[in-house]
Amino acid sequence: MSIWIYRLVRWLFAVLFLYAGVSKLVDRQSFAIVIDAFGLVPESWVMTIAVILPTVEVIAAIGLILDVRGSLTIIAGLTAIFMIILSYGIWMGLDIDCGCFGPGDPEAEAFSGLRKALFRDMVMLLGITYLYFWRFKRSVLPVPFGPILTNHMVLRKESK
Repeated sequence: MSIWIYRLVRWLFAVLFLYAGVSKLVDRQSFAIVIDAFGLVPESWVMTIAVILPTVEVIAAIGLILDVRGSLTIIAGLTAIFMIILSYGIWMGLDIDCGCFGPGDPEAEAFSGLRKALFRDMVMLLGITYLYFWRFKRSVLPVPFGPILTNHMVLRKESK
């Protein structure tokens, strides 16, 4: 269980979620249309979720890059939520884009896109499980957020 494999998997997740979050933030309006197509949230909340969800993805991705405590848990939680939403879409027979990596062409993705996305999320869950298992086996804890913030504040004061 090499630390390099752990780092590689962690960075792959970070890059994946960073890309997904940024691409959704760039075109929030189109992402809001995808969210609305699932029909799970009131219309008045759609734009708020279209901003908050990708922002959380970006923050968690940066946290994962820095190996900050809690970021892997957020990534795991987001993945679980996405799997539930995708399962709902498949169950309801929705013929829509999954919206996973920002707004795509709903016509090109269609219904099979939800199944592929769900399978991809299941594979991602294996990677998340590996990261947790590696940490447990090595008794490694990620860096708490507090010291990162404190060190940043100290560096800012020293540079003035």
